[in-house]
Amino acid sequence: MIRYKSVTAFAPASVANVGCGFDVMGYAVEGIGDKVTITLNPDADTSVVIRQGAYGNLTPALRTKNTAGVAVNAYLEYVDNSDLKLEIILEKNMPLGSGMGSSASSSAAAVYAINELLGKPLSTADLIPFAMEGERIACGTAHADNVAPALLGGFTLIRSYNPLDIIPVRCPDDLYSAIIHPHIELNTSDARRVLKNEVSFQNAISQSANTAGFMVALIRGDYDLLKRSMSDLLAEPYRTQLIPGFDAVKNAAMGAGAVGCGISGSGPSVFALCQGEDHARQVADAISNAFNKIGLQNEAFVSKVNAPGTVVTDFR
Repeated sequence: MIRYKSVTAFAPASVANVGCGFDVMGYAVEGIGDKVTITLNPDADTSVVIRQGAYGNLTPALRTKNTAGVAVNAYLEYVDNSDLKLEIILEKNMPLGSGMGSSASSSAAAVYAINELLGKPLSTADLIPFAMEGERIACGTAHADNVAPALLGGFTLIRSYNPLDIIPVRCPDDLYSAIIHPHIELNTSDARRVLKNEVSFQNAISQSANTAGFMVALIRGDYDLLKRSMSDLLAEPYRTQLIPGFDAVKNAAMGAGAVGCGISGSGPSVFALCQGEDHARQVADAISNAFNKIGLQNEAFVSKVNAPGTVVTDFR
């Protein structure tokens, strides 16, 4: 049942992996994200996505190549409404290759908007597989560690991909995040290429223990345990070579009192978890200054980890 003629949805940025949770953990970031407007239009060119925003020209115009378009197509096929004449406008406010879930933000906003326009036949959680198809076209892998928190908000754990099993996790209210985006681009596909196909038995055990400790720490609000559990043995040791000055940046974050610091998604953005908003701002400044010292311009964002997910911002 068609509910509206036009719907605009906003989906936030996100941090994936979160240290020890490679491909299985992520959280939403408030204050930055993409908007998608979907409008019923009998004269619409259904082969394209209209691109706007600061980074709109970086995304493909073809609907079958654009993350927002691919997500909408997958959704419409599922609800058996592929012939619907829709105009899709993507307001792209996040750079590609930022490590802040740029493609996921577009996909999440798109599927949320079309679901709302059609009368909300599916729950927000049910939209995740369609947004994951946008991730597949962006980087070759339909992973959920960005799209799940972008849609649901807060912190999410992907316990399983087959079958898909996503668990929202309530974090301590005073858990904040500092995210710093250095002004370089790092493609997810390139960042995945440096990873090893095999890991040692001991590293697998240690990574599992860290991930379990991390989740227990979130539930208990145990910041000491959280700090001890944030070590990543799968991705960070190989991806640091792709981020200029990473060691100095991490040392600056920890020296400023961060609970932990790591690579946001596949990079180049860096995140740090902190106790309290004021502390997070101090850590953000320390990381930003460390990047500045090596001549790398950057942007800093501070967000609570229990941040909102995708929302409707306009409809008619």
